[in-house]
Amino acid sequence: MSKKIMLSGVKPTGAPHIGNYFGAMRQFVEMQKDYEAFVMIADYHALNFIQNKEEMQANILGVLLDYLAIGLDPKQVTIFKQSDISPHTELAWVFDTLVTMPYLMRAHAFKDAEAKNKEINVGTFNYPVLMAADILLYNTDIVPVGKDQQQHVEIARDIAQKFNNTFGETFKLPEHKILADVSTVPGTDGQKMSKSYGNTIPLFAEYEEIKKCVMSIVTDSSGDVPTNVYAIHKLIRSEDELKELYETNKGKYKILKEALIEDLEKFIAPMREKRKEFEQDIPKALQILNEGGGKAKLVASKKMKEVKDKLGVNLN
Repeated sequence: MSKKIMLSGVKPTGAPHIGNYFGAMRQFVEMQKDYEAFVMIADYHALNFIQNKEEMQANILGVLLDYLAIGLDPKQVTIFKQSDISPHTELAWVFDTLVTMPYLMRAHAFKDAEAKNKEINVGTFNYPVLMAADILLYNTDIVPVGKDQQQHVEIARDIAQKFNNTFGETFKLPEHKILADVSTVPGTDGQKMSKSYGNTIPLFAEYEEIKKCVMSIVTDSSGDVPTNVYAIHKLIRSEDELKELYETNKGKYKILKEALIEDLEKFIAPMREKRKEFEQDIPKALQILNEGGGKAKLVASKKMKEVKDKLGVNLN
């Protein structure tokens, strides 16, 4: 029996933080053995945020190294770059002809941008449609995502259903997968960990950077347990393990922060060193990306041909 198909990806918009890892990236690694896995670098999505050649190139390479450092195995996972596979944007246009503007206006990303009175570009408005194309091209069964991306998977299902109803059965209806215990990873200020809030702990931070971030975590002086410190700590150690530590050191915030620093260092250091190793052989990393792109293109092109057949644009 063939494996189910998993697809997900990360936008190359800057260095990842532990929220990115626990919210989604860790799932890529855990699922790679049991699924036929496709993991992309979502560089076209990143154009909504980055419009600088050098920065984009550096970030794309950064995500590739991140993927390899966290333990994605190219023998088990197809790692590819979105912009290398033209059916992504081609299928997005097809979907654009089916999706209405009022429907997309309900998307969280659009509503958030609108609420901030931003001058919203079409890419931001259309983001869920391109994401639907990303997902549906690969006959995807499961999409591991953070809580903030759940709606986009639901939109992909709606678009797939609408296409199927209009042109005949073509696309699977994908399911999202969110780890309930880390659906939202807290930042150093207690809000959701986000680059835009400046409250992150970088995934590949050096020891001194880890120390600086942890010591800046906002604590609640009214309780014995520093809520924000504990919420991050339980990501890397079980609550059973932490119980004695936090009971023994009630109200001793400095000791508890120091314990978190040491545990984060133990957790981050192996990935940080592995990433440095891959940095020493960029051609090897790029070869992995090119080979993955070749595999992804075969799958995506086959699905796109099926779509064109259903549309009636193929005459032979």
